[in-house]
Amino acid sequence: MRVGVSGAHGTGKTTLVQELCARLAGHVPVDEPYYVLEEEGYEFGFPPSRDDYRAQLRCSLRLLRSAAPRVVFDRTPLDFLAYLAALGASAEDEADPSVLRSALASLDVLVVTPVTPETERVLPRPDLPQLQETMNGALLDLLSSDPLEAWGDVPVIELGGPLDRRLEAVLAAVPDGRPVQRKDR
Repeated sequence: MRVGVSGAHGTGKTTLVQELCARLAGHVPVDEPYYVLEEEGYEFGFPPSRDDYRAQLRCSLRLLRSAAPRVVFDRTPLDFLAYLAALGASAEDEADPSVLRSALASLDVLVVTPVTPETERVLPRPDLPQLQETMNGALLDLLSSDPLEAWGDVPVIELGGPLDRRLEAVLAAVPDGRPVQRKDR
């Protein structure tokens, strides 16, 4: 099964990716594009620029095309479209819908870790908190509106419940490795 985990920085994505890989037999994590690009020599600005997010979007699309069948992706192209939207760009101007649709169709399920009162209370305060908040809103807006008609057929699990129940919520939604359409709020 191929799982994509999306969400703003500081929402527990990487922890969830690791937990899923530990529980889903034979699954391995795919690092988020930021780290893949850094290993390839890309130099990011701080805060990241639109071009930095565009590079991560391209890398994310590449990773989705090339990964094995039992993987959990730490970030998906949806993240970078949301970051770009948070910086004032239009999703429609940033991605080719057919390329995006093809890449996201390779996922069996998309898990979204939104900012919640609990993530704000329990998790460490993120760098760039305003960007986190704006990106989170853009992500949820993109997810619900799907302006590029690119992820509508991918089952989505939106994890709004307690942090200590996120793993079980995902595992319950993918019995025997087959995803079920579900939103957990």
